[in-house]
Amino acid sequence: MSTVLTAAPSAVDAGPRGGARAVLALARFEARRLLLSVPVVVAFVAYAAWIVWRTRDSWDGYPALQDADRATQGGPLLVGLAVLVSADFAVLRSARHGTEGQFAILVVEPWRRTAAHVLSVVPVVLLTAVCVAGQFAWEASKQGAIGSGSPAELLVGPLTVLLSGVLGVLLARVVRAPLAAPLLVVCLLLTLALGTSSGDVDGLSWLAPVVTESGTTTLPSDLLGRPAAWHALYLAGAALCAAFLAVLAAGGRGPAVRAGTALALALAVTGGVLQARGVDPSPGLTAARERVSANPEKEQSCVEHGRSAYCAFPDWEPRTGAWAGVVDHVQSLAGGTAHDRRLLVRQRMDVRNGPGGDAAIPPLTAPHQVTVGTAWGGNRVPEFSTAVAAVLVAGSEQAGSTVCDGRMVTVMWLSLSWQDDPMDALRRVRLDDSVEGAAVVLSPTDPLTMTEGQTDVVRRLLEEPGPQVAERVKAHWTELTSPEVTTAEAAGLLGVAGPEKADSCE
Repeated sequence: MSTVLTAAPSAVDAGPRGGARAVLALARFEARRLLLSVPVVVAFVAYAAWIVWRTRDSWDGYPALQDADRATQGGPLLVGLAVLVSADFAVLRSARHGTEGQFAILVVEPWRRTAAHVLSVVPVVLLTAVCVAGQFAWEASKQGAIGSGSPAELLVGPLTVLLSGVLGVLLARVVRAPLAAPLLVVCLLLTLALGTSSGDVDGLSWLAPVVTESGTTTLPSDLLGRPAAWHALYLAGAALCAAFLAVLAAGGRGPAVRAGTALALALAVTGGVLQARGVDPSPGLTAARERVSANPEKEQSCVEHGRSAYCAFPDWEPRTGAWAGVVDHVQSLAGGTAHDRRLLVRQRMDVRNGPGGDAAIPPLTAPHQVTVGTAWGGNRVPEFSTAVAAVLVAGSEQAGSTVCDGRMVTVMWLSLSWQDDPMDALRRVRLDDSVEGAAVVLSPTDPLTMTEGQTDVVRRLLEEPGPQVAERVKAHWTELTSPEVTTAEAAGLLGVAGPEKADSCE
């Protein structure tokens, strides 16, 4: 028997455990699992459905892009909560499966595995950014879009998802319990709900990922005064800080991790402090808002369409043609001198209280001037049409807002009869969405009122052939626009049955 002796292989220095390539490989693997996890898939499906449902008919097809950018921030909240839970469960997977001890023999150290989990959130963030860009591009491509969006506002959605994902990783490294992430999601939902219901926006409100303001008036882009850039910096700093803290909690103690933590914390604090200071408008912004509210003519340019002039703020100049179309329709049905009267349509808003304000606009007292607001499409069209008709009949907005006699019949017929669905327009322009009984009629300034009898007469007129009624309106214009005319007399002049009982104001 012989024995063969072979030399043992020489030891090879494998270098430090793990490395950038190993971290990236693990990050790619975890990113794929994160994207395909059930909560994330369901959240993205719901998010896509939300985008389609909201954007298809948003702002009635006439969006202001300075509002559309903020409208992209709500949907990513759902994705962020799903990513938070899924990322937490991904980090705790080895603990749930009882394989945590086996990871000690791997070349990737715990803190590097944590860094890989942090990096795995990036593809989800990029997919969210694509959804945000698609939603905003859809709004911007609409023919009636005006204004300009803010890149900082558009970053809020993706940054919210990034912050949520790294918080899930950090939570898993600090609290080794599977129920911690769902409980945190419930707490976050309650906090967001309470913050939304309060309605007050202050420095503390900007600590939340998404800050909404309750006002319905669209402001010019340069008068919003939202500290959007500082808020984006705050979210980015908070996300980076949470990421580095997760690596620290997993045992990463290198100088790069410590320096990154300090720098990220400084960014978050800087953004948080400056966004809180930015809540209160500067003296220059306050003066600009006052100037736009009290003296809009100093900030507007006017264009001629036909016989009338239309004065608008710079963002809204493309809409003057749409306003002119309504004025032309209403004037074509009027009689007497109103048929060819020159009107001045002026855009007005009260923005003294910023985006959260919703102050009423007083009617103009000057003759032959009509107010138009910042929104357009949908109900805003019959509201503006009613304001034009009231000025043509009564002479001014102030006089039109006090009409209670039979002239209201003429006002409403002029306003509604030319529209595609006059009866539906009658319903939408009334506060109670009805076509029967007395109601308040909306307009850009003070509302008008319709009695039960006037509603009956207008409804009968809208059921009559339009050309025939138009001939009677023009033939009896003087009588129909007299302050002494009653609803019954107006009905008789227009060839329909009068109200069953006299109106209260007559």
